[in-house]
Amino acid sequence: MESDWARECVSLLQDFYGEVLAAVRASDERRGMYLLGRLGESNEAHLGLSSAQARGSGVAIGLASDIYNALGMSTAVISGILSEVQETVLFVEGIGHDRVSDMTINIIRRQLIKFTQEVCKYYGIPMVPQVDSGWMWDRRTQTWVTEHVELPMPNGKLLLVPLSVVRKSPTFDPGDYLSHFVLPYLQDVELGSAGSTLVRTRRSKRLKGERYVTKKSILERDPKPRKRWNNEATDEKPELLEDYRNAKERATEPPGHEEVASALGTPLPNWDALLAHVLAVPAGREHADDYHRAVQHLLNALFYPWLDLPKRELKIHGGRKRIDIVYVNQAQHGFFQWLHTAGGVPAGQVVIECKNYTQPLKNEEFDQLTGRFSPNRGKFGFLCYRGAAGEKVAVTQRCRDAALDDRGFIIALDDDDLSILVEARKADGPEMFDYLIMRFRELI
Repeated sequence: MESDWARECVSLLQDFYGEVLAAVRASDERRGMYLLGRLGESNEAHLGLSSAQARGSGVAIGLASDIYNALGMSTAVISGILSEVQETVLFVEGIGHDRVSDMTINIIRRQLIKFTQEVCKYYGIPMVPQVDSGWMWDRRTQTWVTEHVELPMPNGKLLLVPLSVVRKSPTFDPGDYLSHFVLPYLQDVELGSAGSTLVRTRRSKRLKGERYVTKKSILERDPKPRKRWNNEATDEKPELLEDYRNAKERATEPPGHEEVASALGTPLPNWDALLAHVLAVPAGREHADDYHRAVQHLLNALFYPWLDLPKRELKIHGGRKRIDIVYVNQAQHGFFQWLHTAGGVPAGQVVIECKNYTQPLKNEEFDQLTGRFSPNRGKFGFLCYRGAAGEKVAVTQRCRDAALDDRGFIIALDDDDLSILVEARKADGPEMFDYLIMRFRELI
C-alpha cells in the first residue's frame, strides 16, 4: 500500500522481527524473551472469533519461550532465510494466523492508535485522555514503550483497524506450503533416488511406464507434524521458501461490502441515501464543507475496496497547499487497477478536489488540482463539482488540455455523473468500470 501509514507499519514489523532473529542467531535468550514476552493478548481490536467477551490469543510467556526455541532449531532462521513475521506460521508450532494477527497488532500499535484518533476526530467519537497505550514497538530505540494516549473507551479500550489491512484468510498457510511446495520437492527427491521404495509405475495405456510417487506415501512412511516437514525440507532446499514468497506476493483486496455485512451483521451501504445527501447540499461557497463531507461519505463507499484510507484536507508542501481528499489505490481489478497497468498512469494515490460553486469552473480550479499531482503521489484525480447548465463540454476540454500537456489526468464528476456511478454500483456489474473508462478516454 502506497501510504505513509502503511510504510511505517511495514518498517515496524521488519525492524521488530529483525531484532528477534538477531537475538536467536546470537543465542541471546534474554533479549529474545524480552522481545517476544511483550506480545501479549490483543483484545482491543476485536478481530477474533470470541462470541462473548473478547479473549485475545497473543504470545504468553510460556509460548514466547516455545517460539524462541523453535526459531533457534530452524536452519532457515539461523541461515537468514526467514525474514518476515508471517513466515513463522509455516514453521513454528503453536503459531497460527490468529496469533500472527495478535502479534502484528502489538507491533504496529502506535500506528493503530494514530488511525483510531484520526477516525474519532473526524466522526466526533468521544475519547478518554491518559489511557495506557499498552506496549508499542519503538523502532528508533528498538525497545517496547508505553505512553498515555487518547482513545475511545465504550466498554474498555478500543483500537480501530483500517478495513484495508483486514483479511479473513491468511496469505501464508503451512498446509498450502506443504502440499504445493514441500511435497512436490520430496516427490522429485524420491524419483531421483535409485533405491526408493515409494516409486511406482503407471499401468494405464496412455501413461504406461511413467514413474511416480504419491504425496500420501511420503507422509505415511514417516508420520510427523506438517510444520516439521516444512522445516526439514526448507533446511534442505531454502529456495522452496523463496518460491512460495514469489507465488504469494500478489496483493489481495480487503473484504468487500457484502462480505463485511455478512460477517458483522451490518447493513450494506444505502446508495440512494448517500447520493441524496450530496444532491441536497445547496450550491455555494458557504456550503463548501457540507458538500465536501457528503462527497467523501459517498466516495468512501462507492470506490471501496479499490480506494481506501481516505485523508481529508491533507497538507502538502509544508502546509502551503491542501488536498481535499486523498485515497490509497489498492485495487487488484477494475478501473483503478487498469490505470496502473493498461493506462500507464501513476495512481498509487488518487486525489479528489470538491468545488461547490454556483458559477462555471475556471482554469484556476484545474490548475489547482494538477498542482497536487506528483510522481510519488500519483497523477490521477477526480474533480467533483455541481455542474452548471451546458458546462460539461468545456470542463471535459479543460481536463483534456491538462492531460495533453502532461500535467496529469482529471475526470470531472458533476451531480449527474455521481448519479450514474451510483446506479452502476447498485447494478453490481461492469457498468461503473465501463463508464470510468469512457470518461478517461475522453482525455486522450
